[in-house]
Amino acid sequence: MVAVVPPARPRKLAKVPFVELADGRLQGVVSSGSDIERVYVSSVTAGNHAYHCSTNNNRPCGGLRGAPCKHLEALADEAVLQYGVDRVARYLRVDAGDGTQTGVELLSRLDARHEPTSAAVVFSRFLRHLAYLELPASTTALPELHWFPSTGAGR
Repeated sequence: MVAVVPPARPRKLAKVPFVELADGRLQGVVSSGSDIERVYVSSVTAGNHAYHCSTNNNRPCGGLRGAPCKHLEALADEAVLQYGVDRVARYLRVDAGDGTQTGVELLSRLDARHEPTSAAVVFSRFLRHLAYLELPASTTALPELHWFPSTGAGR
């Protein structure tokens, strides 16, 4: 049985509803600041630090102008809240240095470059997570979550 690691600090989900360290990337979904119906899929690849940000239908973010955009900054800040700066830095393979506290500070330490990637996989994972919120409350196990650690109830 694997223990669930609680967030390093509480996060607000309105701006960045989905953040994960998966598939060799820090990746997630960031809400648009100007259009409530638009979201951006943002990612930073571990190791080579290639970054990308686009809408869920693969239109490039207009804020990518030779540096990470505000969506990538928000994603990095929320990742630090969720996982802690040390874990995010280790995952991305970057030196956090002394005093690094935010995702934006961590991004500034990357030797980053823009490299387009598809948003489909990350957005699909986000939608799959949202689907669980629509299920009625039940104590019956979901077969696709059989791997998920138990909360300890009933032991």
